[in-house]
Order: sequence, then structure tokens, then C-alpha cells
Amino acid sequence: MSLWPQLRDSRLVRAGRAPGTRLRCGLMDTMLADLSVSVVLFFEQTLDEDRLAAGLARALAQVPVFAGRLRTDGDELTAVCDDSGVPMDSYDIDGTLAEAMGRVTSAGAALVDPVDAPAARAGGVPLLTVRITRPSAGGTVLGCSWHHAIGDLQSFMLLMRAWSAAVEGDELPEAELVEDQDALLGKVLPAEDCGRPGFRLPGPAEAAVLAAAVAAGPRANRTVQLYFGEAELARMREVFSATAGRRLSSGDVLCAHVVSTVRELDEDGETRWLTVPVNARRPLGLPPTLVGNLLGDVHLPHAPQDGPAALAAALREALEGFADGHLNLRSNLAFLEAIGRSRLRDCVPLGFDPEHRRFSFSNWSRFGAYRIAFQGHRPVFFSPAANYPLPWVSWTVEGFHGAGALTTAVLPARLAARLRSAEGRAALHRHRDPADVLPELATTLAKVL
Repeated sequence: MSLWPQLRDSRLVRAGRAPGTRLRCGLMDTMLADLSVSVVLFFEQTLDEDRLAAGLARALAQVPVFAGRLRTDGDELTAVCDDSGVPMDSYDIDGTLAEAMGRVTSAGAALVDPVDAPAARAGGVPLLTVRITRPSAGGTVLGCSWHHAIGDLQSFMLLMRAWSAAVEGDELPEAELVEDQDALLGKVLPAEDCGRPGFRLPGPAEAAVLAAAVAAGPRANRTVQLYFGEAELARMREVFSATAGRRLSSGDVLCAHVVSTVRELDEDGETRWLTVPVNARRPLGLPPTLVGNLLGDVHLPHAPQDGPAALAAALREALEGFADGHLNLRSNLAFLEAIGRSRLRDCVPLGFDPEHRRFSFSNWSRFGAYRIAFQGHRPVFFSPAANYPLPWVSWTVEGFHGAGALTTAVLPARLAARLRSAEGRAALHRHRDPADVLPELATTLAKVL
């Protein structure tokens, strides 16, 4: 056995039939076509890989776009459901499952095979990869990466639900493919929205600054993971709701607490903008089984002196406005259409603005990661695996065994070190009681704060 992963098996998983459906990628899909998303699930048991492969084949028949390939024709991007297949590679590695968990956000962790998103535009590159790692001490690590142009997290979790059902012998969920997403949105979006698109086209000077920030990412930034227990979240929610004079959700208060604490430790007294991506299916009355990128976002300013409870209340108001129809999707489409498909690669989301320390807070909770089961076993840990360390970006998921919350944040190296200090830990967990009972993994994983 070796500390370096040793390839044990490699296969290409196909559904066995190709519907040939062609999905015209919308403007949002095309904007995301240079990005992939990677996640890792950890199981305490050793899973049967043949059963996993057979189950994935059935799931791909239900959600065939993940086994397809992209095609580029001029400025048009199309996903073709041709059943080209999904590579599934299996590795052995020396060590324990907990040690693998501790490396999940580290560069070179080798728990995922990231999809080469830019190369996929030309076709021939898989849109989903699966990597199975078996630690010598037992357990299974399941790393998945998918191309963002074919779907968001909701789309991927629909595939995971189908995969789980296929392995367990349950009925597979329905999946609805969007053959023309822009046409669909044109029918369901309100005639008017907030009027503020979530993208911008940077000029030459800003483009150079952003390119430098991307190039310096691995050297300049670090990824930290923050765990908040159930009792801690409940205490935080009670305090913030009382201060704000209104009922707040756990997501509201966690976002406000993390953002405010990070800026406090950064000694940043400036008013900054916060970006929160939102799954638009429910506000638009669209079914959760719809595959594609159905995302909007809310943007709001935050002055540190206002306090975290005020930020939580402002976020709740903004999210309620989004749900009530104050979307920005039509503005997004109008903006992207105006600049033309040929310039979409030059466009950037408002949430990516490292020069002004604009924080982006994505909440991946309640998508069902801990309800996935293979051979009767559910994951004990689910985490994003940051493909590239871009600063001021974060994702929040349920914590170990689906309890509490885990926030993964990419921050400038010096600030990340301050979060790891005794001062930083005390500030992050000011609402934790010493008597709180935490999951064992929260205390044994040294890198989790």
C-alpha cells in the first residue's frame, strides 16, 4: 500500500442506450461552461463497486445528460445525450477514512478527478467523473465532478438520488430535461424583475486584476472548514431573532455570523457587498426534477457596524423578495443576450470581486446529500472539493452525519491563519457552550474549526 493513490480498476459506465436528445445550452449555461463542480462523500463501509457501477448505469438512463458530451457550433453550445459514458476509476490508498476527510480541501488530495470544463466545449471530454478511493483501514470515498454547463447542485443531486435508488432497488425519481432553457425561462419569468443583473463585463484594467487574482489563487489563498453544532445554531438563531425582532432561519443567521466574524477578524470596517446564490425552481413554480442551471442570486450591502443580526434580517428580507417574484433572472438573460454569446467568456458574476472583498455565500443544505444510501449505508461526511482556490467564496452543507452545519470558505492565507488561531476560534464559536456535545469527527479532524 502507498500514501499515493494506486489505481486498481478503471471502467467506463454507460446506460446502454443513447436517446440522442440535444439540449441547447442557455445563456446562463454557456456563461458557466468553463467551470466544473466537485464534491466528495465519505462512507464508513466498503461499498461494492460492481453494484455502484450497475446502479450508475441505470441512473444515467434516467438522467442521460451526465453521460453525454458537449458540442460547440459557432457561439452555440449544445449538450448531446449520446451515452458516451462516465469514467469510474478505483484507487487504493494507505491510511484511514478520517485522514482522507482531513485532506478533502487540500491541493493534491486526489479524491476527485475534476472535469476539464474548458476542454469539454470541443466535445470528447466527459461531463461527469467518478473516483472511488478505498483507504487501507476501511471505508469508501466517493468523489464526483461534473460540468457546470449541464446543471447546478439540484441537478447533480437528482442524479445521485436516481443512483441511490437504483442501487437500493427503489423506484427512480423522474427527471425532466430542458431542451431549450432560455425558451423555458422566457415563458415563466415575470415581465419585470429587480432590474439588476448578477453579471458584469469588466474593462481591461479590472480584467487584468481579476486574471492576477486567479493566477495567484493557489499561493495567496487557503481553504478553511468551520463546523457549527445543532445547539450552537439554535442559540445563535434565538439571539439574532430577538435582536432583529423577527423570525430568522438557521441559514440566515449562519451566513450573517460567518460573514460578520470573517470581516471582524479581517479588521475590515468598510461597507461590503454580499452575494447569495438562490435555487430559482421553487420561486418560479418549476418542478425540483428539472435538470439545468436554474439559479439566481441576491445582493445586499453590509456595514460591519450594523451587526450580524441586522445582516441576517436584511438577508431574510431579500430572500423573501426573491421568492415573491423579485428575481434577477430576466435581467441576467437580458444582460447576457445584449453582450452576445461570443463575449460570455469575458463576463464575470458580481460575486467574484476579490479586490473589494465581496463575499459569496452558497447554501447547499437541504439538497439531500445525507439521504443518499448505497447498500443501506449513508455518508458520514459530505463536502465540496474546491477545484481552484478563488478567494471570498464559501459553501455551506449539513455537518457530519447530517447534523449541524459545515461551512467551507476560501480566504486570503493570512486571514485564514487568523481564523485558525485561538482568537479566531473563540470569535467563530462565541455562541457555543462548553457543554455542547459535538460529533466525534468534529473534534478529531484537526483542520475543521
